[in-house]
Amino acid sequence: MADSATDAAASMADSAQLYAVVADSGRQFTVREGQEFDVAFRHVPAGDEIVFDRVLAVNKEGAMTLGTPVVEGASVKAEVLGSKQGEKIYVQKFRRRKNYRRRTGHRELVTRVRVASIQAG
Repeated sequence: MADSATDAAASMADSAQLYAVVADSGRQFTVREGQEFDVAFRHVPAGDEIVFDRVLAVNKEGAMTLGTPVVEGASVKAEVLGSKQGEKIYVQKFRRRKNYRRRTGHRELVTRVRVASIQAG
């Protein structure tokens, strides 16, 4: 019984925390301050700042603000940590009964960023 009470308290604390949903390069990310994540590759040196201005939603102290389609005045500032190669993606081609099989791999370049601040609109 005590475990479920602490789990409920922890989930309420998480929902009260400041986070945002940002859109970048056709993908959506839920981000919190201090979080690190990978975005599509950009020619930006490490240490520079990127501003994500396409913020779709902001949760500040439990109050959710949804954009139509974006939240006015909201932005997420992130510090560039550097570039790296992403996960390997395998592409397989196959033709049945023709003894044709091809397997190739591909690794995209990605840019690693850390969220510095979230400005709620």
